[in-house]
Amino acid sequence: MISYILPTRDRPDQLAQVLAAIGSLPTHPAELIIVDNASRIPPGAPVVLDNGIPVEIIFRPANEGAAARNHGALAADRSNGWLVMLDDDSHPADLGFLGALRDQPSDVLAVAAEIFLSHPPPSAPDQHAALIPRHYRESGGLPEVFIGCGVAIRRTAFLEADGYDPAFNYYAEEYDLSAKLLLAGGTVTLDRRFRILHHKVSVGRDMDLILRRLVRNNTWVAQRYAPAGQRRAELQEVITRYALIASKEKATLGYTAGVAEALATLPGQLRTPMPQALFDRFTGLAEARASLGAAWDERPFATAAIVDEGKNARLIGRAAGELGVRVVDDPSDADAIILGTLSPGPLLDAWERRVASADARVVTPWRSLTDMASESSGTLTAA
Repeated sequence: MISYILPTRDRPDQLAQVLAAIGSLPTHPAELIIVDNASRIPPGAPVVLDNGIPVEIIFRPANEGAAARNHGALAADRSNGWLVMLDDDSHPADLGFLGALRDQPSDVLAVAAEIFLSHPPPSAPDQHAALIPRHYRESGGLPEVFIGCGVAIRRTAFLEADGYDPAFNYYAEEYDLSAKLLLAGGTVTLDRRFRILHHKVSVGRDMDLILRRLVRNNTWVAQRYAPAGQRRAELQEVITRYALIASKEKATLGYTAGVAEALATLPGQLRTPMPQALFDRFTGLAEARASLGAAWDERPFATAAIVDEGKNARLIGRAAGELGVRVVDDPSDADAIILGTLSPGPLLDAWERRVASADARVVTPWRSLTDMASESSGTLTAA
């Protein structure tokens, strides 16, 4: 049996749609635990969903952000091996994830989902998944870093890692927990049989608050886990990256506050630096090296252009340089184009676009993921 863990705050309509969607899935052994983050009006829920899944609500006295999940994990049935973490606007598209979880070796402590974004959910919950367009997936994550609205984590591993750090609230808390799971000797993987629909709400987002937390929380991650010789460079990378994003999003006030908060709190962060090889896995550099190296072994390429740049594009360029590949700006002057992101959603979207155009040799920095993409239609249809 699995335990769905679902925090919520002040989104009763989205919560109702998610509960209806989970209840419309075929009967399967599960429980669902809602953790309310001090909503202004306490949420309601059926005692049992239409498919027989029992529902429990835990009411928290304050908004604890992602750490509300910790209370759900503690309340989960101890016999349940997996905690399926959702948001109050995300849910499984089907039950393919059950087979994915059964197949995982013991060292896999977390299984990330392929997360599809939807348009605003329609009024009829049972029509939620008529068709999710190609090239419309959630951004974020890395080869061994999951996204919080669609991941299954072994219950024992979650509790042994002390779950989510409450200090993060939201943003980058998945990086912190993924790091703890890796340091515990485990692995994080993505299985495309695990498919999540995310009815992401874009209205009412406070970009100043988001940038404040992003820069603060990501500096905490770098401070905690980067090897000694890389710590300063990683901190500078975070500060530079989010300065550019803050400028684009017109959120420099929040960014400035986040930098100030980060500088004030960094000395208090407990350092548990990763060995270099493990940190390279954490950042995705190890995957980029292996994937680009395999592509080069099959058919060497002297020059490459890095396109569709996103998360950790600089590490992809570094992996190419280590092979002796010269990176050029113009794809028409290159022997190959390398996809420039290690986040699964944007990488899959870019892969499908680029392969369909067939204008040039496409090299991927996460080969196992795009191998799976070659075997899939890339669409999500209702069961």
